[in-house]
Amino acid sequence: MTKLKTSLLLGAAACVFLSAPAVMAADLACLITKNNTNPFFVKMKEGAETAAKAAGMDFKAYAGEKDGDASPQLTAIENCMAAGAKGILITPSNDSVGPLLKDARAAGILVIALDTPLADPEAQDMTFATDNFEAGLLIGKWAAAKLGADAANAKIGMLDINKDNISVDVARDTGFLVGFGIEVPDLKVMGSETDPRVIGHETSGANPEGGVTSVENLLAKDPDMNVVYTINEPAAEGAFQALTKAGKTGVLVVSVDGGCPGIASVKAGVIGATSQQYPLLMASKGVEAIAAYAKDGTKPVASEGLSFFNTGVNLVTDQPVDGVPSIDTAKGTELCWG
Repeated sequence: MTKLKTSLLLGAAACVFLSAPAVMAADLACLITKNNTNPFFVKMKEGAETAAKAAGMDFKAYAGEKDGDASPQLTAIENCMAAGAKGILITPSNDSVGPLLKDARAAGILVIALDTPLADPEAQDMTFATDNFEAGLLIGKWAAAKLGADAANAKIGMLDINKDNISVDVARDTGFLVGFGIEVPDLKVMGSETDPRVIGHETSGANPEGGVTSVENLLAKDPDMNVVYTINEPAAEGAFQALTKAGKTGVLVVSVDGGCPGIASVKAGVIGATSQQYPLLMASKGVEAIAAYAKDGTKPVASEGLSFFNTGVNLVTDQPVDGVPSIDTAKGTELCWG
């Protein structure tokens, strides 16, 4: 081969090399949940991962170990910031993650709280969630209508997450009481009501074991308890176990979440009615919002009349009552998760 031909070939190769497009790293979306075992959070991860793949985004998922423990979440936020994430989706364990999320926002990261908004409005750009007050309101209205005239003499036990006044806890708790027809002087805290029909509030930890202990404590206060409000269906499961052990029948148990095991409990009569929420939709819509923000800086806006993006709620029961819209367990099973 002549020197001229060699030079021409090398030059052509150089042109091909120089004109090849640079490979750009995909934008990153992070999901941080309270734990990775609750079916609610498992479904969130599924929704976020699918949406990220559809949007051509990289995706990383992190989780805490238990409700109320924010340490693993703080580490996850730091990791997402270091990785240059465009957005963070988080179900905050508590408000201690707020200051670091504000730092993330200051660094140009879109922060979306899922299910549970933070107390500091500056700690998130938006919340994607069920209207938890509406969820509580629906089961409260259902329970009151189910009791009819006997609602005036109800004996109600309240199973909350804990005493920390977590926003989701407060909204469901107070929503239920308002729906039942009980005056709640302060909708921002639990336990402000003075109605004698409320036996008391117990910490369930949102799990079956806590549900058992809570109902045992409430029955010790008033063995005639005939209505049990529960923060979620795992707590309701424990409540039913304790009621059965105590030989109590005919007690109305109501709850919130709408996972597949919970809907099965409604069908079996363990839970009278539950309000169903949609975690997959929360997470998938959250990732879509991050993708839009990464593309042109667009930020999500709240649903009309609300301070958050509402992902919907339905009352699920096989015992419908007049004046309270609901779907049955067949439809609830079609829509459930976990």
